[in-house]
Amino acid sequence: MDLTEHGDLPRVWTVLGAETGLLEGIRYERGDGPGLPARLPVMELARTSVAAAALAAAELAAVRAGGPAPRVRVSDGAVAAAFVSERLVRLDGRAWAAFDPLSRFWRTGDGRLRTHANYPHHRARLLAALGLPDGAPVAAVAAVLGGRRAVEVEEAVYAAGGLAVAVRDVRQWAAHPQGALVPGRPPLTLERSDGPGRRPVPFPAAGTPARPCAGLRVLDLTRVLAGPVATRTLALLGAEVLRLDSPHLPESQEAHNDTGPGKRSAVLDLASRAGRRTFDELLAGADVVVSGYRPGALDRFGLSPAELAARRPGLVVARLSAWGRYGPWRGRRGFDSLVQAATGIALLEGTDSEPGALPAQALDHGTGYLLAAGVLRALTERHRDGRGALVEAALTETAHWLVHDLGRDGTTGPDGPADPDGPADPGGPADPGGPANRDRWTSTVDGPLGRLRYARSPVAYEGGPADWTRPPGRWGTDAPAWSGD
Repeated sequence: MDLTEHGDLPRVWTVLGAETGLLEGIRYERGDGPGLPARLPVMELARTSVAAAALAAAELAAVRAGGPAPRVRVSDGAVAAAFVSERLVRLDGRAWAAFDPLSRFWRTGDGRLRTHANYPHHRARLLAALGLPDGAPVAAVAAVLGGRRAVEVEEAVYAAGGLAVAVRDVRQWAAHPQGALVPGRPPLTLERSDGPGRRPVPFPAAGTPARPCAGLRVLDLTRVLAGPVATRTLALLGAEVLRLDSPHLPESQEAHNDTGPGKRSAVLDLASRAGRRTFDELLAGADVVVSGYRPGALDRFGLSPAELAARRPGLVVARLSAWGRYGPWRGRRGFDSLVQAATGIALLEGTDSEPGALPAQALDHGTGYLLAAGVLRALTERHRDGRGALVEAALTETAHWLVHDLGRDGTTGPDGPADPDGPADPGGPADPGGPANRDRWTSTVDGPLGRLRYARSPVAYEGGPADWTRPPGRWGTDAPAWSGD
């Protein structure tokens, strides 16, 4: 079988413990819509991660239907639109202003710094670390940073609980104690739970190819953006997804408008006795737990994978992080934009004078679809032998995959990054808000909050779901309970 047309998908598929023969069922529709042009192979990352999720969904659909796996369709147009879904979403015509004015690149005394201040508490911590009052203007921040070293500010802001990273090139990141640990790791891992003698776990009888996850329950403990993309995909496939958030952490309704289709959303205080009791009751009925908090943040509540698996045998646990669960940065918070800056991507995509960015938050979206693929494969295997699994992914590992492993035509590879003066990743001009995207790759629905326009899912196979069964509601207002309980 010729696997060359699949790029790096065979390696990802093998990491997931699946049969490569299923790859014959994929049809690619390349160049059928707006692309994600960049110097790095962003379109290849997007296409491969979506293909992995779609193929895993088709395999699960075949298991539930008792027949051959349906053919998978991977449309570049649908993939590109989905990877900028947060820029396409509209509520009553209003766009989501996703980035705060303080979330940007800054000049420092010796280079560049990238900050993230989209949440109020992160903005307050950033300003406090710089010795500025809450509400300080951009000019005041620029004045302070202009006289300080980027790495010094990086450490000070993280010590204050904020988010900032010095902009590094690829070689500087490779020499960093955190970056040096990433090479050789796959884009994600799937580790089956030990459990000899367990019986297969039959699926509920209600599943169909259009809803292969029907009857399965997913606890969604994630926040912007990779984790919600993964659980949004599971909701598309029929899973009952209940997102849980702390009542003490703010969340953006606009973000939920993008990643909340098909889900319910509740708040639950795990620090309270009543909240822990409610969570224990939810866990007793869960098939999957997806966690997107920084490593160690949930362990104090007894929610480490080992503890979860002990309390709920056969559970599939999926975890993602920004920097990985190893090395000196393992406990740090992070977002797509910060990982781009730290790993050299911002300089590769920038100009001689200014750092740049990928045409989408591709590390977030790509990692989300990879994580969904891992969960779906784990559910398929659990049906056969009853064993649970731990699926893990990190944005830095996705970044390394993009820079070093996904190159075509010699533009990238294990010996170096993309040529900054080389050709952009093909796919045509990106126009996420243009009429072609709006008409072909988006849908509009009247929901509880108003008229919502959103990007359709790129996960597609014969007989698969055409759309989510429900629009997102108001964040945090559902009951923390499973439907029917």
